[in-house]
Amino acid sequence: MKPHEIRALSFASADDAEELARAELYGLLARLWFAPPDAALLQQFRVAVTEAPEAGGFLEAPWQALVAAMRATTPEAAAAEFDALFGGVGKPEVFVYGSFYLAGFLNEKPLAALRGDLAALGLARDETRGETEDHVAGVFEVMRFLIAGDDIAVCNLEQQRRFFRAHVQTWVERLCDAVEAHPQALLWRPIGAMTRAFVQVEAQGFDLLEL
Repeated sequence: MKPHEIRALSFASADDAEELARAELYGLLARLWFAPPDAALLQQFRVAVTEAPEAGGFLEAPWQALVAAMRATTPEAAAAEFDALFGGVGKPEVFVYGSFYLAGFLNEKPLAALRGDLAALGLARDETRGETEDHVAGVFEVMRFLIAGDDIAVCNLEQQRRFFRAHVQTWVERLCDAVEAHPQALLWRPIGAMTRAFVQVEAQGFDLLEL
């Protein structure tokens, strides 16, 4: 699934369906953290089947809030909010890089560690992007690849667990805290809440694997 596409996020009993749903949600969240939603993405939210990942589950309420916010905004409003929070000249209002939350500065040791782990997985930076690999969208795309990729030597549950523990669980909820606390966050407040809830669900799933 491309990051800008939406499908029905409905966890099924079949392993393949559940894994596809996880990969799709990582892809969607990566898209929303990387750039403001454009008219095409907002239109998909207005007309696509947008069920909660699990009816009555932990993700249902934050997913419904996210859908409502996406349907209420416009491309112009979303772009203005994105720039206010994450863009601008100089220091942004909210950082979206893991090194900032883990070390207090950009381009620090956590980024070097991430690059080492990406190299071990056979992954390299997309040189067409200006963002470093510890951008939240980048680590979410890696998780999506580890779930949905075809190379079972790399794309397997153990690699997912290791990468999530080291490069997602360690800081992404702190990013969500920063966004949700910012007074200018309207659309990104429910995006942050959905991200936090999904990370918590993933953490619980990996906890069960380690019992």
